[in-house]
Amino acid sequence: MDALRIFIGYDPREAVAYHVCANSLIRHSSKPLAIVPLALNLLAKEYDERHTDGSNAFIYSRFLVPYLCNFNGPALFLDGDMVVTADIAELFALNQLDKDVMVVKHDYVTKHSTKYFGQVNEDYPRKNWSSVMLFNCGNYPNRILLPGYVEKQTGAHLHRLQWLADGRIGEIPVEWNWLVGEYEMNSNAKLYHYTLGIPACHGYDSCDNSQLWWDELHHITDVEQ
Repeated sequence: MDALRIFIGYDPREAVAYHVCANSLIRHSSKPLAIVPLALNLLAKEYDERHTDGSNAFIYSRFLVPYLCNFNGPALFLDGDMVVTADIAELFALNQLDKDVMVVKHDYVTKHSTKYFGQVNEDYPRKNWSSVMLFNCGNYPNRILLPGYVEKQTGAHLHRLQWLADGRIGEIPVEWNWLVGEYEMNSNAKLYHYTLGIPACHGYDSCDNSQLWWDELHHITDVEQ
């Protein structure tokens, strides 16, 4: 059985986020998973991060997923600050092969001027579309996403998916990228995105749906003596 390929953004400043996200995927999946941490030190021989903006270490390297998959088959990118509460195979089952990438098409204005580590939380078109991306890596338009291309492009170009025609961008239901603290409290989402800050970050320990994140961390750290 082929494993579902999932790349999770890894930032050493909040490494715990990666492990919590990965554990939530593993616990709920009905299929084997191939989970890859998208960490810059693992890409150093192939990719030179030249951008000086951005709120996390994987803000641009996420667009290398088709390249890292040798431009073949489906693969999922997830920000690290997420907890999955459903079978991720259900999300892969929503894939449409005639779309180059599938995303939740958020349309919102942030309620918060700052986010984790005190960073400015700017509004921009298609904000958070790129935080969950189900790629059809082999589709021809995605073959432009080589390391040299990603290194040179602006955040606006990449995060607004401007290498693609609008009709090539498929849509995922919003419950697969529920923005905690931006959307109302929800107990029925399938993927919770702590986009303002994971509960382990100062000031977010009691944010909406924080207990889900703490419970997932508990699954990792609660070892009987």
